[in-house]
Amino acid sequence: MRYTHNNSEAVLNKAELVDAMHARSGLSKSDAEKALNAFIDSIQGAVAGGDRVTLPGFGSFTPTERKARTGRNPRTGEPVQIPAGKSARFSVGTKFKAQVSGK
Repeated sequence: MRYTHNNSEAVLNKAELVDAMHARSGLSKSDAEKALNAFIDSIQGAVAGGDRVTLPGFGSFTPTERKARTGRNPRTGEPVQIPAGKSARFSVGTKFKAQVSGK
Protein backbone atom coordinates (compact mmCIF):
# COMPACT_ATOMS: atom_id res chain seq x y z
CA MET A 1 0.00 0.00 0.00
CA ARG A 2 1.38 3.42 -0.96
CA TYR A 3 1.14 6.39 1.38
CA THR A 4 1.39 10.10 0.66
CA HIS A 5 3.99 11.83 2.78
CA ASN A 6 2.91 15.18 4.13
CA ASN A 7 5.19 17.04 6.57
CA SER A 8 6.91 13.73 7.50
CA GLU A 9 3.51 12.21 8.31
CA ALA A 10 2.28 9.16 6.40
CA VAL A 11 -1.21 9.90 5.07
CA LEU A 12 -3.60 7.52 3.34
CA ASN A 13 -6.06 9.57 1.29
CA LYS A 14 -9.47 8.46 0.06
CA ALA A 15 -8.28 7.45 -3.42
CA GLU A 16 -5.55 5.27 -1.91
CA LEU A 17 -8.07 3.73 0.49
CA VAL A 18 -10.34 2.91 -2.46
CA ASP A 19 -7.34 1.31 -4.22
CA ALA A 20 -6.60 -0.78 -1.11
CA MET A 21 -10.24 -1.87 -0.85
CA HIS A 22 -10.21 -2.78 -4.55
CA ALA A 23 -7.04 -4.85 -4.16
CA ARG A 24 -8.18 -6.67 -1.01
CA SER A 25 -11.83 -7.31 -1.86
CA GLY A 26 -11.85 -8.04 -5.56
CA LEU A 27 -14.41 -5.27 -6.08
CA SER A 28 -13.96 -2.98 -9.05
CA LYS A 29 -12.56 0.44 -8.15
CA SER A 30 -15.97 1.96 -8.85
CA ASP A 31 -17.71 -0.53 -6.55
CA ALA A 32 -15.04 -0.07 -3.87
CA GLU A 33 -15.60 3.70 -3.97
CA LYS A 34 -19.39 3.22 -3.77
CA ALA A 35 -18.94 0.88 -0.80
CA LEU A 36 -16.64 3.35 0.99
CA ASN A 37 -19.04 6.24 0.35
CA ALA A 38 -21.98 4.15 1.62
CA PHE A 39 -19.98 3.20 4.73
CA ILE A 40 -19.09 6.84 5.49
CA ASP A 41 -22.65 8.08 4.79
CA SER A 42 -24.14 5.36 7.00
CA ILE A 43 -21.90 6.18 9.94
CA GLN A 44 -22.38 9.94 9.56
CA GLY A 45 -26.16 9.56 9.32
CA ALA A 46 -26.40 7.29 12.35
CA VAL A 47 -24.16 9.45 14.56
CA ALA A 48 -25.88 12.65 13.41
CA GLY A 49 -29.17 10.99 14.40
CA GLY A 50 -27.87 10.39 17.92
CA ASP A 51 -26.93 6.71 17.54
CA ARG A 52 -23.68 5.05 18.56
CA VAL A 53 -22.02 2.96 15.83
CA THR A 54 -19.92 0.07 17.13
CA LEU A 55 -17.64 -2.03 14.95
CA PRO A 56 -16.26 -4.78 17.24
CA GLY A 57 -12.48 -4.88 17.22
CA PHE A 58 -12.25 -1.63 15.26
CA GLY A 59 -13.95 1.01 17.40
CA SER A 60 -17.04 3.08 18.15
CA PHE A 61 -18.36 6.36 16.81
CA THR A 62 -20.37 8.26 19.42
CA PRO A 63 -22.25 11.58 19.25
CA THR A 64 -21.18 14.08 21.92
CA GLU A 65 -22.49 17.39 23.18
CA ARG A 66 -20.38 20.23 24.50
CA LYS A 67 -21.78 22.73 26.96
CA ALA A 68 -21.53 26.47 26.33
CA ARG A 69 -18.43 27.90 27.96
CA THR A 70 -16.27 30.98 28.23
CA GLY A 71 -12.93 30.91 26.41
CA ARG A 72 -10.24 33.47 25.78
CA ASN A 73 -9.24 35.21 22.57
CA PRO A 74 -5.58 34.19 22.18
CA ARG A 75 -4.59 37.54 20.66
CA THR A 76 -6.28 39.89 23.09
CA GLY A 77 -6.89 37.70 26.12
CA GLU A 78 -10.48 38.92 26.24
CA PRO A 79 -13.19 36.46 27.30
CA VAL A 80 -15.20 34.99 24.44
CA GLN A 81 -18.51 33.11 24.77
CA ILE A 82 -18.29 29.73 23.02
CA PRO A 83 -21.76 28.31 22.24
CA ALA A 84 -22.86 24.77 22.99
CA GLY A 85 -22.27 22.36 20.14
CA LYS A 86 -22.44 18.80 18.94
CA SER A 87 -19.58 16.69 17.71
CA ALA A 88 -18.55 13.07 17.24
CA ARG A 89 -16.01 10.95 19.06
CA PHE A 90 -14.15 7.85 17.95
CA SER A 91 -12.97 5.28 20.50
CA VAL A 92 -10.46 2.72 19.28
CA GLY A 93 -11.37 -0.95 19.67
CA THR A 94 -9.11 -3.44 21.43
CA LYS A 95 -7.91 -5.33 18.32
CA PHE A 96 -7.17 -2.07 16.49
CA LYS A 97 -5.37 -0.65 19.52
CA ALA A 98 -3.27 -3.81 19.86
CA GLN A 99 -2.34 -3.70 16.17
CA VAL A 100 -1.30 -0.04 16.34
CA SER A 101 0.73 -0.54 19.51
CA GLY A 102 2.43 -3.63 18.06
CA LYS A 103 1.28 -5.96 20.82
